[in-house]
Amino acid sequence: MAKRNNFYMTQEGLDDLQAELSDLKDNKRKEVASALKEAKEFGDLSENTDWDDAKSRQLFIEGRISELNNILKHASVIEGTAGDVVELGSTVEVELEDSKHTYKIVGSTEANPDKGKISHESPIGKALMGKKVGEHAEVQIPAGLITYRVLKVK
Repeated sequence: MAKRNNFYMTQEGLDDLQAELSDLKDNKRKEVASALKEAKEFGDLSENTDWDDAKSRQLFIEGRISELNNILKHASVIEGTAGDVVELGSTVEVELEDSKHTYKIVGSTEANPDKGKISHESPIGKALMGKKVGEHAEVQIPAGLITYRVLKVK
């Protein structure tokens, strides 16, 4: 029996994936079907770049729909607690040298470092998990060891 994977995410992340899936099924499929129909009307498909492009988009869309269905089927919603320990769903404010950073600890499918969402499986996420206010988390990077100090956990 295959091992079942759990995809940990916040309710917001789950809602975003459901919205993306709905858009792919309700809108993108129809758009690519129209593009395929239009490209087919140009005749010879062997040298028809519009046909090739539309088929490539169709393959991507169907692959993404399949991927999203699998993620949503095995999703586990995480809720940040009001505790003082960094865990999945926590928002943590840290200090690194003289700068402060705020991260939300999320599952890997929802991670987006540009938006301050880091995976609990990332090096920084792993180092912060289980830490309390005032504790230090060390992260090994190619340039050496960096140390974060936990300032707040929400």
